[in-house]
Amino acid sequence: MNKHDFPQIHFYDQDFVDIYGKTWSWVSSFWINPQNGEQDNNGYFIFPENQKMEIKQFESIFSSFFLVYSNRNFDSCKNIDYFYERQEDSGAIRCCYDLKTNQPVMTPDNPEGLGLPLFAWAEFNLYHKSANKRRIKEVMPYLQKYVNWIDENFKQENGLYAVPATVSTMFNSPRKDCVYPVDFNACMAINASYMSALGDILNDKELSFQYKRMYFSIKTRINSLMWDADTNFYYDLNANQEKLSVKTLAAYWTMLAEVPNADKADALVEHLNDPNSFGTEHPFPTLSVDNPEFSEDGNGFCGSVYPAFNFMVIKGLEKYGQYELARECAIRHLYFVLEGLMPNENKEPGDLWEAYLPNKEGLAKMDGSDIFPRKRYLITAALSTIALMIENVIGLSISLPRKTVDWIIPNLEIMGIEKLSLKRNLITILSNKSTRGWEIQMESEKLYYFTINILDQKKKTLPIPSGKCSMLIDKL
Repeated sequence: MNKHDFPQIHFYDQDFVDIYGKTWSWVSSFWINPQNGEQDNNGYFIFPENQKMEIKQFESIFSSFFLVYSNRNFDSCKNIDYFYERQEDSGAIRCCYDLKTNQPVMTPDNPEGLGLPLFAWAEFNLYHKSANKRRIKEVMPYLQKYVNWIDENFKQENGLYAVPATVSTMFNSPRKDCVYPVDFNACMAINASYMSALGDILNDKELSFQYKRMYFSIKTRINSLMWDADTNFYYDLNANQEKLSVKTLAAYWTMLAEVPNADKADALVEHLNDPNSFGTEHPFPTLSVDNPEFSEDGNGFCGSVYPAFNFMVIKGLEKYGQYELARECAIRHLYFVLEGLMPNENKEPGDLWEAYLPNKEGLAKMDGSDIFPRKRYLITAALSTIALMIENVIGLSISLPRKTVDWIIPNLEIMGIEKLSLKRNLITILSNKSTRGWEIQMESEKLYYFTINILDQKKKTLPIPSGKCSMLIDKL
């Protein structure tokens, strides 16, 4: 596959550009035919290990956020559709399936095979990158049945959801006695919010209102029962609805759900900047530094930095207009990811890893495990090297149905994107310094609307005609 089939990025640090290109070249080797285990672009996007061919809900949802940028070289819906096809009569969709047998894979600590309910979030993003309204209509019945199943089986009288803490994939996080996990409840709010938005896309007012009401109900419960005003943080609850004292990165799902008000969000951001909380050299550890179980080696979810969770926190910061902090953290995170590509002290070659150390370069370690972290774990690592690169480092936000491209530039640098496919329209947007000053050069096959926001001082929306054109920043 020719690397020029993918959108090309331009950035002043060539290492960022190289790892972006290298990630795309690696992605094709993870599309696998489960029956023979061979590479196949018509297979599923999975990470095979120990001869197992398992497809996981968490990874399938998250991988769709970078696969949408493949210029349709890869099907960003294929994995997600697999889960819809396995929906049971009850509405249940399990979090993991064996692709060879198509049977759900259950574990003792998650006997119902429940996953984080984020399908609606993924579908909303897929819609804005594909403008496929018919798909929303087709998947809505699956999404509704799934939410009803979760409500009937896990919703308690207090309006919150009681589920195993390991549903969030944070397998060894010190969340003992957790009965009401803050992340699962926040994800139910996220799901309800995006279900309402999908209802709006379908012009179904009743559907939109039903899920908006559900969203506000969960949001109110989380704020009244899980927020601690003394420490300014959201916590899991035990069986008696008492707040547990462990600060984990799980609390930041609430920002993605837009649960906290502006003051609470500011307090959560302070924790991200506090070196005794989550403000480590490599943002963001999965456990607070001041916790006795925090490990400088990472030790799984006792302090490791995971790309999928960083993606979640950065998208939450965006919800509160914290674009500069989101970009700064994305760049810092990417520098540590780049360090992981370097050979280690034993001269073994580097790679993209499942998890990294919180306070220095290198990959995380875990007591008693020789398979952690998994090597070339593109299923989530590509969120950093592709999605964060396009959306936060370069700063592009794209919506096909609205025909809009927003470009938030915190400082003027030579950067941009080339030949990004917007359906059947290839666009190029590049900023360069010319003899006339800073200039943005654009090329497009069809008209679209371009909003540029520079340093929060200049903001302008312009219709960009087909063909080539340019604009001078000083003239805006």
